[in-house]
Amino acid sequence: MTGLSGKRVLITGGGTGTGADLARGFHTAGAEVVITGRRAEPLEAVAARLPGTRCVTADVTDEASVAAMFAAAGPVDVVIANAGASTSAPFQRTELADWNAMLAVNLTGVFLTLREGLRQFTGWGRLISVASTAGLKGYAYVAPYAAAKHGVVGLTRALALEVARKPVTVNALCPGFLDTEMTERSIANIMDKTGKSHDEALAALTATNPQRRLVQPAEVTAAALWLCGPGSDGMNGQAIAIAGGEV
Repeated sequence: MTGLSGKRVLITGGGTGTGADLARGFHTAGAEVVITGRRAEPLEAVAARLPGTRCVTADVTDEASVAAMFAAAGPVDVVIANAGASTSAPFQRTELADWNAMLAVNLTGVFLTLREGLRQFTGWGRLISVASTAGLKGYAYVAPYAAAKHGVVGLTRALALEVARKPVTVNALCPGFLDTEMTERSIANIMDKTGKSHDEALAALTATNPQRRLVQPAEVTAAALWLCGPGSDGMNGQAIAIAGGEV
């Protein structure tokens, strides 16, 4: 598959989980891939398996770091704001520091990444954020995360109207619980706080998906590739749920 030959894609949070799968998918599709993240080691491990892929260390919560990230990448055609993090706690025990941290990486990081990406577009471009079903509904014990992801969906819809007359689209992908390291950490947290077994904790998460399963990162990658392919020009300002019918 070489449908994106000649295009350059920048993927934040590209060293693990969904970001690493996105890197593989876009590499296979013929794009030049630049992956970014705070830690060099996982980025280099992904790049070692994808010839021609470049790594840039960056912190998406820092404005100067994001500007330097794009300068190091060079002109890009596709920007995927995938970097994110999650924590959980009852709302009354949520500290302001936790609230600020969740908004910083999950919302401000997306804002800075998409803004800098749009600034350097000279023609055709795609802005994609990896949000969550938490941006479309509520989940208990993750209020800051859900608030941030709702913000990403609002940002997507607002920005889509600004670029509607340009050859640029802005969309958000909203997967349910993914088969990634982040979900494994959520399972460990459930086990620690409730005494449930791994299988019981996993069942509690998959129960939110009518298909009773975790979403595979490859499903997110397939949707992102579709948004960059022929016939996708009318897909703008959408929050696309990849969740087996959950929302």
